Amino acid sequence: MTFNDIFKSGFLESVTEFSVTDTLLGMVFAAVIGLFIFAIYKKTFHGVMYSSGFALSLIGLCLVTTLVIMAVTSNVVLSLGMVGALSIVRFRAAIKEPMEIVYLFWAIAAGIVIGAGMIPLAVIGSAIIGAILVVFANRKIHENPYILILNCGDGKAEEEALGMVKKEVERFVVKSKTVNSAGIELTAEVRMKDADTSFVNRLDGIERVDGVTLVSYNGEYMA
Repeated sequence: MTFNDIFKSGFLESVTEFSVTDTLLGMVFAAVIGLFIFAIYKKTFHGVMYSSGFALSLIGLCLVTTLVIMAVTSNVVLSLGMVGALSIVRFRAAIKEPMEIVYLFWAIAAGIVIGAGMIPLAVIGSAIIGAILVVFANRKIHENPYILILNCGDGKAEEEALGMVKKEVERFVVKSKTVNSAGIELTAEVRMKDADTSFVNRLDGIERVDGVTLVSYNGEYMA
């Protein structure tokens, strides 16, 4: 077998199976779905720090996955080699929020479906997923609890402050209480009736209440 025989193998024949129209159509839909995932992620993000790099990677991940699946579905031998090549890839990026895993799998799944030629499934499925995430993310905003920290000089000030708090909030649960020579420090979880936090100003006006702090809390961080 000569060098020319090797060069005239099935490599050039596989090029003829390539369709520019199908590739462009698939990549355009992958870009549109990727931008949709990007917009939903930006709209529903409630973490500590928004990462534009991660958001843009969702678009790139959808495009790259689509391209890979298009190549795999056109050649069985290539699909076997691709499985072996991807098996050695290791991702070291830290996932800060559990919801980020959902968006990563969403982008990958959309790319796989589009690359397989099932564009209507990708469009309809992405629309349903996006609508569900937006609805439930917006409902969660109003359920966020708060941490209330009270610094009282004596027990009388504590009783008066707690009485006011219980009237102003929907739910009140004491988490910790510290008593020393300087006074009383009390930490409690509260759930608001609405977005009004003016009662904190009235708490600070109580005699012998030395300080009041209200902190938004979601169970994982405080900001």
